[in-house]
Amino acid sequence: MGRTGSCYDNARAESFFATLKKDLIYRLPLSRMKKKELQTRIFAWIEGYYNKKRRNTANDGNLPPLLKRDAYHRQLSAA
Repeated sequence: MGRTGSCYDNARAESFFATLKKDLIYRLPLSRMKKKELQTRIFAWIEGYYNKKRRNTANDGNLPPLLKRDAYHRQLSAA
């Protein structure tokens, strides 16, 4: 999170929650679900889809964050 008034302060968080709502929350019968069941479904969505299957479109090559970081460090050490 950045400073108040910065247009980039929470763009990643807003993008994550927009995706969560669009892909999961708006498709569930929330009025008939218990809180614990909803928590379980959200956790499963984050761990099963968002972190593992979703394309990482914020970087070239769609690399997961750890691989992108490793590639960056290899590039620095080669220069």
